[in-house]
Amino acid sequence: METLISKDINEAKQGEVYAPFANDPNTYHKKFYIESYGCAMNFSDSEIVASILNEKGFGATRMIEEADLIFINTCSIREKAEQTVRNKLQNYRTFKKENPSLLVGVLGCMAERYGKELAEALPEADAILGFDDYQDISKRLNTILSGGSIDVHVPRDRRTILPISPINRQSVNEATKSKFGQGARLIRKRLDNAPIASLKIASGCDRRCTFCAIPQFRGSFDSRPPTEIIEEAKWLAANGVSEIFLVSENTTSYGKDFGDLKLMEAMLPELSKIDGIERIRLSYLQPAEIRPTLLQAMVSREKVLPYFDISFQHASGALLRRMRRFGDSEKFLLLLSQIRALSPAAGIRSNFIVGFPGETEAEYEELKSFIIESRLDAIGIFGYSDEDGTEAETLPDKLDQREIRNRVEEVNSLVEQLLSDRASERIGEEVVVLVEDRATQEGRAAHQGPEVDGSTYLLNSAAAVGSYVKARVVATDGADLHAN
Repeated sequence: METLISKDINEAKQGEVYAPFANDPNTYHKKFYIESYGCAMNFSDSEIVASILNEKGFGATRMIEEADLIFINTCSIREKAEQTVRNKLQNYRTFKKENPSLLVGVLGCMAERYGKELAEALPEADAILGFDDYQDISKRLNTILSGGSIDVHVPRDRRTILPISPINRQSVNEATKSKFGQGARLIRKRLDNAPIASLKIASGCDRRCTFCAIPQFRGSFDSRPPTEIIEEAKWLAANGVSEIFLVSENTTSYGKDFGDLKLMEAMLPELSKIDGIERIRLSYLQPAEIRPTLLQAMVSREKVLPYFDISFQHASGALLRRMRRFGDSEKFLLLLSQIRALSPAAGIRSNFIVGFPGETEAEYEELKSFIIESRLDAIGIFGYSDEDGTEAETLPDKLDQREIRNRVEEVNSLVEQLLSDRASERIGEEVVVLVEDRATQEGRAAHQGPEVDGSTYLLNSAAAVGSYVKARVVATDGADLHAN
């Protein structure tokens, strides 16, 4: 089950434990402990599970010895993901000896994707719960705690849950969607009290990239209604959030299942009107689906940040076709020039896969040339490895793993210098920094996405967390900025 694909994952955040609910006056006799791994979507799912458990009388704890329930919400695309879970479960044996009634379970993409196979591989787990189990999680836990057993989750291709035609998906009744963990309207409890929060606008993906299994276990693309998103944004603003990060597997597809691909353009002005929301950031844009109207909507609203998280994955047109993706170096550079014409200081990040099956020396050199010419602010480089059940797993002309590692090392070395050079170009630039750590005065400027894009450090400042500080860049340290 060892896999790795190009996905934004904040390594510093991995293993973060769900915190007790802020300003909660209630006393809880039963407590849960959730440890999360993966991308923003997985952390959002932890908040959903926490909300359901809280409604059933459970409180959150970061003291594992206090817990009656321990859950690992885990990603399935991280390297050595199964081994990480196994090690954690073995460590929890100590607590089970002291508290025989303690229940230990696995949630998230790995549980959804492997189900029974995972249960057989990890007998230490009392429960392997897929997405379908979240709505009835309390009933399932009570069954286990009373000595009963539940059916082990049987994985299936979740693309079959909703109609093939996107426009027909909204006709599926809410009960059916909720049953399958899609479209469910749930009360949200925050994972932390940071001034930024992710806001999930959709789930699933309709693209069929040959290297990616996410559509199989996340399902077809399913947009949340704009009214629901706006209400959640208002709730976040009322709970101390000033920057919202709109997340999905493919944000440029938002609204297509409502029959309106310009729905995002219509929703951004409404989100901008919310008192307390100062910044709106979009994630994971597909280059082939970026519309001129979307670009214009992003740069014409003051609160919508000129931040473009674009999933290029490679630069060779021929190789991208083998990935079942579109574009090439020329088209991508044109797109970048259009963005910078509208917003010269825009922040642009992307991810790339190195060593995809059949990647020739010429294609590899084309990728390096593109990375040099693109002048990106943040870059993630991933070496290709087979993903279970994907088309790429069956492709011929696999590169030797040693060659892939060498190419990754070479590109990473190149990227390190390029990002440092790009940061240096911002010396003298005025930035507005959202402070996220008072002790270090670390925060992020508009062009820096949360957790994965570098930081800005304020000099001669003692601003509180959540403050917005206007400053001028005076120095750099790699991709990080220093401003005064």
